[in-house]
Amino acid sequence: MSEAFLKYQAQTSPHPLAMEISKAEGSYIYDTNGKAHLDFVAGVSACTLGHRHPKVVKAIKDQLDKYLHVMVYGEYIQEPAVELARMLATHLPDSLETTYLTNSGTEAIEGALKLVRRATGRSQIIAAKNAYHGNTMGSMSVMGYEERKKAFRPLIPDVHFIDFNNSEDIQQITRKTGAVLLETIQGSAGFIEPNGNFLAKVRTRCDEVGALLILDEIQPGIGRTGKLFSFEHYNCVPDVLVTGKGLGGGMPIGAFTASRGMMSTLKDNPKLGHITTFGGHPVIAAAALATLKEVTESDLMPQAIEKEQLFRKHLKHPLIEEIRGKGLMLAAMVPSAEITNEVILTCQKEGLILFWLLFEPKAIRITPPLTISNDEIIKGCGIILSVLDKIHKKML
Repeated sequence: MSEAFLKYQAQTSPHPLAMEISKAEGSYIYDTNGKAHLDFVAGVSACTLGHRHPKVVKAIKDQLDKYLHVMVYGEYIQEPAVELARMLATHLPDSLETTYLTNSGTEAIEGALKLVRRATGRSQIIAAKNAYHGNTMGSMSVMGYEERKKAFRPLIPDVHFIDFNNSEDIQQITRKTGAVLLETIQGSAGFIEPNGNFLAKVRTRCDEVGALLILDEIQPGIGRTGKLFSFEHYNCVPDVLVTGKGLGGGMPIGAFTASRGMMSTLKDNPKLGHITTFGGHPVIAAAALATLKEVTESDLMPQAIEKEQLFRKHLKHPLIEEIRGKGLMLAAMVPSAEITNEVILTCQKEGLILFWLLFEPKAIRITPPLTISNDEIIKGCGIILSVLDKIHKKML
């Protein structure tokens, strides 16, 4: 199978991990040799409730018995999509009431960029250096990392970049600015939280100049940081909220949410201002609705903060310089990219799945399912420390 994988399936890197999967359940992924791998990555923050959560699987199976795709987005009334949009609205501020469902986070970013241009009539977008919002052309245009996008230029014009957490840069937001797009917590840059009331200051500046604020919660959203959306930690409500990844419970989804008035600008002049065939797919919407219900109706969100402290307690080592992030969106920072690589690759051999961050080579991603148990956290931390001990011994 590995030969066919490399020959027939397009690759995204020269050296894929190429673990062949037989099944996944709870906090574990099993390879075709029957070996269990404790999952500290959750499909890069996507499997909020772990693998094949019973409530998500039931929702999928129940919907399979009713109907699959029946019509392009927005024409027919399909209960799973309507109920998902309704439930999102009940858990968001009143200004965030209407949701457009998409197939992925990057597609939701594309829709949000079109929306703010349509709503403001302004073309300028301000994003953050080292930002990552997806990999389609519009999303790549607002990626603040030139090394990864220069091969694909020209991209969308009139995009400008500021330093995340730099209050002085906020003055670059002017009456020419249509929107500011920020990750609530910077992901690929190294799980960097806003500080110094940065997001609230950006919110104030946007209001002063008539710009809109888009917050990208594709990774930190859906309970991962201990709140349903991480902007709740930072005294800042966006005009447009973008989510994806963890909303689907392991199924592909994205969404952007705004006021009804703003969202209505996409439905006329021209009609079909934004359109998707499979967005709001009933099976995926059913899985997302089950996921959202479980996250909001259980104690998983407060547990995320408690589990963060457990990670911080058990991941103390001379080679761990700091642990960044909030809740179960954590990055263990080590002195070099070489150490990161060795830890990730060796831990996989030892039965623990870790992963990299795109722009910060010294970070080890730790984003397990919210459902991970305390015992599983302690077990995984023990594997990491054992591997770090061996690396440290070689360095002495």
